[in-house]
Amino acid sequence: MALVTGANKGLGKETARQLAGRGATVVLGSRDLARGKAAADELAAEGINVIPIRLDVVDADSVREAADWLDATYGQLDVLVNNAGAHIDQVAERTTAVEMRQNYEVNVFGVVTMIHTMLPLLAKSPAPRIVNVTSTTASLSLTSSGTDFGGDAHLRLAYSSSKAALNMLTIQYAKAFGNSDALAHVKINSATPGYTATDMTKHRGTRSVAEGARVIVHLATLGDDGPTGGFFNDAGPVPW
Repeated sequence: MALVTGANKGLGKETARQLAGRGATVVLGSRDLARGKAAADELAAEGINVIPIRLDVVDADSVREAADWLDATYGQLDVLVNNAGAHIDQVAERTTAVEMRQNYEVNVFGVVTMIHTMLPLLAKSPAPRIVNVTSTTASLSLTSSGTDFGGDAHLRLAYSSSKAALNMLTIQYAKAFGNSDALAHVKINSATPGYTATDMTKHRGTRSVAEGARVIVHLATLGDDGPTGGFFNDAGPVPW
């Protein structure tokens, strides 16, 4: 079974749709339960059944309650998709520490809270997968070489740096899991959906959510011979 955070709309909802379409039991996490239920109802009308729960990744009590429910209901977790994200448009020279913290609370610390809390359930799965939804703008190589992904790189100090930190989490967790007999079977990767038309991009993205979710679903369903500790889009590896 799979848990997708921030899944009441956009990429999260589409990821839930595609995973459920592959036969997975999908739990749709949403900070606002009413919105999560509305998303689940929309998917149900398409013949896609998911289970909505309230889940706020920056609220440790909310995450613990979700983990306790998953443990009591399913006894394990096979897939964790850390999709919930925050974005602030602000030029670098005006970006404040408060704005930085708002992005890091969701994009970095929220992921740490999710992984730390869900890891005992993931360890019980025979083939656990963690996907951290990141961004092409997190690439130090592409950014330093002048790549202006989306045309507004000057507005992404908080967002891009938080996603770069998220990529480092992916590397560090992969190294740690590989050194643990109990966790060596856990695969974790970063997925960038590309410039996708969502609320976060004000729907200016050139890719549909169906296209953007492909790499997330691919990494969530990797076979035992699949990679871990990598950064990918749907064309392959992305430079760090």
